[in-house]
Amino acid sequence: METAGKEGISVEDEAVDKTIFKDCSNITFYRRQKQQLSKNNTYRALLDSVTTGKDSTKFQIINEVTKIPLLAEVYGIERNIFRLKINEETPLKPRYEVPDVLTSKLSTVRLISCSGDTGSLILEGGERDLKCQIIANPFKIELLSEKEVVISINSLGQLYFEHLQIPHKQRATTEREEQVPADTSQESQEDLGLWEEKFGNFVDVKANGPTSIGLDFSLHGFEHLYGIPQHAESHRLKNTEDGDAYRLYNLDIYGYQIHSKTGIYGSVPYLLAHKLGRTIGIFWLNASETLVEINTEPAVEYTFTQMGPAAAKQKVRPRTDVRWMSESGIIDVFLLTGPTPFDVFKQYSFLTGTQAMPPLFSLGYHQCRWNYEDEQDVKAVDAGFDEHDIPYDVMWLDIEHTEGKRYFTWDKKRFPAPKRMQELLRNKKRKLVVISDPHIKVDPDYSVYAKAKEQGFFVRNPEGGDFEGVCWPGIYGYPLHLE
Repeated sequence: METAGKEGISVEDEAVDKTIFKDCSNITFYRRQKQQLSKNNTYRALLDSVTTGKDSTKFQIINEVTKIPLLAEVYGIERNIFRLKINEETPLKPRYEVPDVLTSKLSTVRLISCSGDTGSLILEGGERDLKCQIIANPFKIELLSEKEVVISINSLGQLYFEHLQIPHKQRATTEREEQVPADTSQESQEDLGLWEEKFGNFVDVKANGPTSIGLDFSLHGFEHLYGIPQHAESHRLKNTEDGDAYRLYNLDIYGYQIHSKTGIYGSVPYLLAHKLGRTIGIFWLNASETLVEINTEPAVEYTFTQMGPAAAKQKVRPRTDVRWMSESGIIDVFLLTGPTPFDVFKQYSFLTGTQAMPPLFSLGYHQCRWNYEDEQDVKAVDAGFDEHDIPYDVMWLDIEHTEGKRYFTWDKKRFPAPKRMQELLRNKKRKLVVISDPHIKVDPDYSVYAKAKEQGFFVRNPEGGDFEGVCWPGIYGYPLHLE
């Protein structure tokens, strides 16, 4: 939505009060991961558990502290894509996996295992000289191209995985204990948000306890990263050493601040790294709240003084470390190996599909703001474009065109003849778009709400009733996604 210009007021002045939204320090799974990873909490791959099937190679990895095993799967996928999945081997119930992003069943390439050095396993496959090396202790995966390591996974030992737990009320004495230190006080457990997370007046109940995940990736030779839209930031992704990680969490922040790593309307967990001669991509398939930390170590040239007049110089390649952290789900990540930018885009579109061809009118100029008050307002704006000979294709109306913020209705006083108004625009080869937000006003006399409630189409709250929030219509409900 557009805001009216005010003389002498900057973009920063227009920005919303950030304190009403969480920052990284308010996100409990982020604090838990930072706290736990400050300790020695390593994983080891059990190479004697390796099984190679038609589609993937599976093996166990085990936390050296908790001794709880995880199941890892490595897939080779057509077009030089590698996929890594890590899940609980025996979860209390299935963990959430994103069902509707990948275009179809992916065509896999059989990976052939061959012995590496002691304590490692090498998987070969694909059309080019690409190899995947699994190192047992500590657990690490390296993606090699022509004997050069391109990507390392868990080389910093930041693999983090919280297991589903039995709720306190249902728990008897079980072997599965909470993944927090035994000396953790009740107060600090609440602060870590293990079963309940509070922010302002909101309470988020964790029915299965803490379930966050995290993993680090080291990109060797790369210092230019792009992607993970949408953020009001620079095109090139920045380091996050200040503790302000890129946040993937859809928000409608009116007057959002520029140069902020807070998410805006959409979240796409995909980034690419580029250097001379190679481009690679990472697609982190997770739908929950996600944070991304980035740290780039630039190239450094060292000089070693030797005996005699000669001195040797050695240049250390740049490296960028990327750490992904998500509130729940499983680790499911695709490595797009390029090597060109075009190849990476093709690989990503192979996974998620390509955009449908848009209608021609959508490519033209759209006149959109909040809000045109009535039919006379629309006619005046339309006439103004004609007067100044400015072409446009679409006029937009925001919430004020509705009757009491009820979508799919018209305010009969402000817009008594909407059909005639649309014909006026159509005669000039222009179109009209009206807003329809994904929330429905709670009003028993509103037919859309009444029918949706009767058929149980609204998102539920933890108590089993309809979830109700507050937005433009006042109290509203969210319709479920129906296929």
